[in-house]
Amino acid sequence: MTKGQGKFHGRTVVISGASRGIGKAIALRLAKDGANIVVAAKTAEPHPKLKGTIYTAAKEIEEAGGHALACIVDVRSEESVRECVRKTVERFGGIDILINNASAISPTATADTDMKRYDLMHNINTRGTFLMTKECLPYLKKGKNPHVLNISPPLEMKAKWFQAHVGYTMAKYGMSMCVLGHAEEFRPDGIAVNALWPLTGIYTAAMEMLAGGEDAKAGCRDPAIMADAAYKILSKGPGFTGNFLVDEDFLRAEGETDFEQYACVPGTQLITDFFLPEDSLQRLNQYNEGIAARSKL
Repeated sequence: MTKGQGKFHGRTVVISGASRGIGKAIALRLAKDGANIVVAAKTAEPHPKLKGTIYTAAKEIEEAGGHALACIVDVRSEESVRECVRKTVERFGGIDILINNASAISPTATADTDMKRYDLMHNINTRGTFLMTKECLPYLKKGKNPHVLNISPPLEMKAKWFQAHVGYTMAKYGMSMCVLGHAEEFRPDGIAVNALWPLTGIYTAAMEMLAGGEDAKAGCRDPAIMADAAYKILSKGPGFTGNFLVDEDFLRAEGETDFEQYACVPGTQLITDFFLPEDSLQRLNQYNEGIAARSKL
C-alpha cells in the first residue's frame, strides 16, 4: 500500500487526548492511510513529566502520511469544543470519526477522593465525552461510514469494580453509558458507536508517571494493540454498533494470534486492567500462569 493511500485516506478523525499515549497511537495508525487527524487536547506547552504536545503529535502524524490539525481543547468547555469543531470543518470540510479518548484518573477510596478531583474526572470523562459527541453529531450524520469510539470499559456492574474507587468507576462507566445510549439513538443515522478497552496495562507516559517510573513497563503492552483494534473497529460498517470490546478478545475474533508483538517486555506476566469481564480475566490469568510455569523450567 502506498503511504497515505489506505482505506481512511481523506476521512476526518477528531481524537480527544491525542497528544500522547493511546490517542496518539490511534492517530498514527490512521495517519498511515492518509487520514485527516484533529489532535484535540490541552497540552500546547511541554509538560514537566509527560512527553508530547498537540504540536509534536501533529508533526508525527504528518510524517506518518496523514494531515494534522492541532487544536487546543478543554473538553469541559462548550466554547472550546465548539471552536475545535468549527476549525475542523473549516479545514477538512466535515467529520467522519470521533474518538473520545480524553480521560482523568484517580482510583482512590471515597475518603481519599477530594471533590476537585471527583469533579475533574466526571467533567472530563463523562461530560466531556457527551459534549464532544453532541457537537460533532451534525457532521457525523453527513460523514462517510461515521463512527464514534469511546475508550471506555465494558459495563460490568459488579461491586468489585466500585468498592475501591467508586468515583473513578462512575466517571469511566459514564463514558460507556454514552455508548449504550448513543448506539441506539444514532442507529437510524447510520452512525456506529462502540467502546474499546485494554485487557492489560498499556504503557504510556501517564502509566509511567502513575507507577513512579519504568518498573511497570514489564507488565504492560504497547499502545499499538489498542491502535490496531481501533483500526479494525473503524473499518466496519454502521451495523457494527453498541459493542463493548476488549482489545485482545476483539483482535482474536478478527484472526490475530500473535500478541507477544505487543508486549513491552516479551515473556513477562502482564498487569490486568480494571473493569474486565470474567472470561477475559480468565484468559489473561491462564497466560500469566503459563509464563510463571515456563520461568520455573
